[in-house]
Amino acid sequence: MEDNKLDPEGINEEQDGEESFADLLEESLIGAVELKPGQQVASTVLQIGKQCVFLDVGQKGEGILDRNEVQDEEGNLTVAVGDKLNAYFVSRAGGEWRFTTRLASGVAGAAQIEEAWRSGIPVDGRIEKETKGGYEVKLAGGVRAFCPFSQLGLRRQEMPEEVIDTSRPFRVIKFGEQGRNVVVSHRALLEEERAQQREALKETLKEGMVVKGVVTSLRDFGAFIDIGGIEGLLPISEVGYGRIEDISQVLQVDQELEVAVKKIDWEANRFSFSLRDTLADPWSKVGSIYVEGASYPGTVARVAQFGAFVTLEDGIDGLLHISRLGGGRRLKHAQEAVKAGQKLTVTIEKIDPDQRRISLVPVAGEGQETAEVEAEPSRSSYEDAPTGSGSMGTLGDMLKAKLEQKKKR
Repeated sequence: MEDNKLDPEGINEEQDGEESFADLLEESLIGAVELKPGQQVASTVLQIGKQCVFLDVGQKGEGILDRNEVQDEEGNLTVAVGDKLNAYFVSRAGGEWRFTTRLASGVAGAAQIEEAWRSGIPVDGRIEKETKGGYEVKLAGGVRAFCPFSQLGLRRQEMPEEVIDTSRPFRVIKFGEQGRNVVVSHRALLEEERAQQREALKETLKEGMVVKGVVTSLRDFGAFIDIGGIEGLLPISEVGYGRIEDISQVLQVDQELEVAVKKIDWEANRFSFSLRDTLADPWSKVGSIYVEGASYPGTVARVAQFGAFVTLEDGIDGLLHISRLGGGRRLKHAQEAVKAGQKLTVTIEKIDPDQRRISLVPVAGEGQETAEVEAEPSRSSYEDAPTGSGSMGTLGDMLKAKLEQKKKR
């Protein structure tokens, strides 16, 4: 019978083992930062199981997240081990830290929506229809909510009907009448994400870097570009090397492109970008493809009093001086001979690589008047273009001519 008696020492050893394990567990949690329900925590994916995802949340213990929250509609995982993930703390029990990325469908009742409102946990919602001033949204658990137009995104939706029957997470910003008056915002979540991106950019963004961005709007003076976290201006002068009159002919809203960071001012919240700096400089062709003495087709880009600027290709313009126009007639303005948009063939007379200037002369034929003005035989380059102090060479020629006339008399 003694063999059938329970060993009291064995019981004590087992109890001591259980107590030791509990003590160790509690000790492991000592010093952990206290988290409040709804608090957002930056985490790293440690392991992905069949039902749960285990997270490193900076605590003495792993965070647990439902696997369904990181799967798309087809059941494919949207994260991998090592990925960074923002999650919201829900509760702690038995040494487990429970987290969620949003209150998903299947959770019934207004009580959970109220808790999400108090704790700030996002709630999944489906946009059902458009109503006066916004949308009717069906939240998890079947609770109906209202989302104003201004709270759906960072910018106003151009075509409101396009978002009907789509789903996205929302922040509950108002909960009243026991769930009969619920207002939600998707924009609040986007702004939080944007603020986090901005802080990260402060550590990494430098002038001269090339970054990806999206065109958010077009103006006469340029385009606004969103690079994720900040929005800045792409001036029309920085779009390309050529002269651009209408930016909408080159860029469009929602277009993705790479731009160089031109200027950063965090305090004033002003940022500027350049698309031109990411493009090959067309002037690298001058001297190889474009050479002195050769003729090329061009387009008159701009007409000034002293001559016409002719575009050989975007970023390569030359000056056709007024002295080369008129067919022997003295012209008061170059527009008497050519006009903007006119096609013509020109010959490169001189290239000044240091000043990035090209002097042109028109090619005979094709309807151009090419005879030079006899009284002004050598004025064909940028050197004769008017400056702030006037053209001293022309004044000298006039004085010289008068002196010669006096000698003849």
